Amino acid sequence: MASSELQGKYQKLAQEYSKLRAQNQVLKKGVVDEQANSAALKEQLKMKDQSLRKLQQEMDSLTFRNLQLAKRVELLQDELSLSEPRGKKNKKSGESSSQLSQEQKSVFDEDLQKKIEENERLHIQFFEADEQHKHVEAELRSRLATLEMEATQHQAVVDGLTRKYMETIEKLQNDKAKLEVKSQALEKEAKECRLRTEECQLQLKNLHEDLSGRLEESLSIINEKVPFNDTKYSQYNALNVPLHNRRHQLKMRDIAGQALAFVQDLVKALLNFHTYTEQRIQIFPVDSAIDTISPLNQKFSQYLHENASYVRPLEEGMLHLFESITEDTVTVLETTVKLKTFSEYLTSYICFLRKILPYQLKSLEEECESSLCTSALRARNLELSQDMKKMTAVFEKLQTYVALLALPSTEPDGLLRTNYSCVLTSVGAALHGFHDVMKDISKHYNQKATIEHELPTATQKLVTTNDCILSSVVALTNGAGKIASFFSNNVDYFIASLSYGPKAASGFINPLSAECMLQYKKKAAAYMKALKKPLLESVPYEEALANRRVLLSSTESREGLTQQVQQSLEKISKLEQEKEHWMLEAQLAKIKLEKENQRIADKLKSTGNGQLVGLPQESAAVLNAPCQEEAAAKTVPEPIQNTTLCRALSKRLALAEKSKEALTEEMKLASQNVSRLQDELTTTKRSYEDQLSMMSDHLCSMNETLSKQREEIDTLKMSSKGNSKKNKSR
Repeated sequence: MASSELQGKYQKLAQEYSKLRAQNQVLKKGVVDEQANSAALKEQLKMKDQSLRKLQQEMDSLTFRNLQLAKRVELLQDELSLSEPRGKKNKKSGESSSQLSQEQKSVFDEDLQKKIEENERLHIQFFEADEQHKHVEAELRSRLATLEMEATQHQAVVDGLTRKYMETIEKLQNDKAKLEVKSQALEKEAKECRLRTEECQLQLKNLHEDLSGRLEESLSIINEKVPFNDTKYSQYNALNVPLHNRRHQLKMRDIAGQALAFVQDLVKALLNFHTYTEQRIQIFPVDSAIDTISPLNQKFSQYLHENASYVRPLEEGMLHLFESITEDTVTVLETTVKLKTFSEYLTSYICFLRKILPYQLKSLEEECESSLCTSALRARNLELSQDMKKMTAVFEKLQTYVALLALPSTEPDGLLRTNYSCVLTSVGAALHGFHDVMKDISKHYNQKATIEHELPTATQKLVTTNDCILSSVVALTNGAGKIASFFSNNVDYFIASLSYGPKAASGFINPLSAECMLQYKKKAAAYMKALKKPLLESVPYEEALANRRVLLSSTESREGLTQQVQQSLEKISKLEQEKEHWMLEAQLAKIKLEKENQRIADKLKSTGNGQLVGLPQESAAVLNAPCQEEAAAKTVPEPIQNTTLCRALSKRLALAEKSKEALTEEMKLASQNVSRLQDELTTTKRSYEDQLSMMSDHLCSMNETLSKQREEIDTLKMSSKGNSKKNKSR
């Protein structure tokens, strides 16, 4: 499928590529044609320029000829003007000459007229040619500009198509590479899937054969040894002891413990709320220490005084329920008999709430009728009245659901198992409703207390009592929220644990069967405990042989490990000896270096003293130099000798430096050898420790193997004894 998609995509891309290539060829042809037209127009423009230059040259020659003729006409006119006065004097003598000059003049005039006409005609032709040339040149230039612009546009289009074509090719190549990689990965995955399929088929075949064998064996055992199937009928199946789920029991006990803590907090808050409400009735709206309170409030106070006898049993009932859930029992609704007791205590408390509700509402109405009650306080009292009604209704709803959950342990037909999850969900909703009601009571009572504290007749006793009631209401709100969240978080577990019971059945049929099952469970536990008797300390012959082989192999491996440990210890001792040797060598080298440094320092000191002795001789030679040249010549070798000595000392100093450097290198090598030996020693110690740990692990595994073999042998002995007893009983 992936290859067909790849081929289809590749064909589409090839078609697009062929289309783009054809368009590219057409555009290239158009560009070439336009370039040819542009070249032809440029050639025509060049020829027109040449003709224009020729006409310009002719025009220049004609203009020059016209100038010459104009000058000649001027000369002739000048001669004519000069000859006219002479003609007047010699009129007679010059008639012939005048006729001749007139004829010449007429000839010149005609010639001049022809030249002028020809010049005018040439001017007109030149002007027309110039205008035509300019027009043609402008047209050619505009066409050339248009063609160049079109050529630029075509070139841009060609460049864009080429770039797009290259990008498309690159994209196609990348897509092709990705698809090839994807195809290879899919082929590899398909190959792996085929291998896995073959393995799964092989495993399925093996499992089928194994299960078929087990089924045949189980059927044969059932047909031979089972007289009847007690799981076929639910009445008999309910008496079978289910598998003991210790984790389930511990989880249920933990949940019951948390519920007990939440109920204890709730009971404490309810006790405080009823007690402080009784104290408030005694001081507001009338203080019993100053005046007599109304009969209604007296009766209400009397009932509230009895709150502990209704509230504390709730804690006792939850405690009994918690104590009934142990690790050895099977906790389901059919076996939780103590839930009925808790439901009865909750019913008793609901009766108490119903009894005090009318008195509580009337007491709030009496507060509203008091002269101290403002409109805002009256509104808060009305809200509290509605809240108290809601609180009683929520408790009644909760008691109804708890009573339904207690039915499976007393009346099996009272609640169907299909309705368990619905009832548990409703309990969670009722608890959340109780939390919402308590939040409203806390909000409205807080507003009521704030208004009462602002009254001018408010006493400190009333303020304190209101604060105590508010704290108890807040505690009730928090406790209700905690228990609602707790139940919502565990309701799924409660629903899932309802299927806990006998196998291949819907559960326990009735409380009597559940009680019988618990008795059978105790008997089975006692029987299993009685079977755990101490066995005689005897080892069979085969086990003894096997243990002997194991011990021999462990002894051989222990001897080999002991030899390895001995070799490692010897190697460690050798390395420590080498370490001491190199440390001594390093100390000797250090001592040599110190001695050499001391010797060089002494030589340097002695060299400095020799130079100081030579200084007076040099000064004496300098003083005698002006007097005697021979004395000066004699004193020259002494500084030369001092210079030679200084050079020898510098050479020796250089040699000493070199020897110092060599000794330093030797020290470095020695320290490196010491560090290397220390590393080898550490590595050897680690390997020795690893070998010891491996040997100890091996010995531990051998001991575990021996203990497992002993346990298996004990189990086989017990099973063989049990089978022999059964055979004897049969």
